Amino acid sequence: MPLPGGHYSQAVEANALVFVSGILPSAAAVDALADGFDAQCISVFDQAEKMLRAAGCGFGDVVQCTAFLVGVEHWAAFNALYAGVFGQHKPARAVVPLPALHFGNLIEVQLVARKPA
Repeated sequence: MPLPGGHYSQAVEANALVFVSGILPSAAAVDALADGFDAQCISVFDQAEKMLRAAGCGFGDVVQCTAFLVGVEHWAAFNALYAGVFGQHKPARAVVPLPALHFGNLIEVQLVARKPA
């Protein structure tokens, strides 16, 4: 996982919950200005899966997701990719359209998961 670019933890566990900080596409995997929204979204979910696994969780343990998208026009693509990742599992979710994100990225995702017993 890329190291945080600021003064924060990538994830924090508290009271059997795992709070995953906002995940941007990996600069090592995606050229934010050239590869487009789908590639960025896939990169974010790949990183999220690694972070959840490291905490002993998976996508089925996610209870809440907040996604920040640059432009409402990416909503349908995000929804399709998200559904592919989560399958029948439907955590609470908010999708927030924004005018811009760091480094020209088009998506950032933040998650909360419950630790399996």
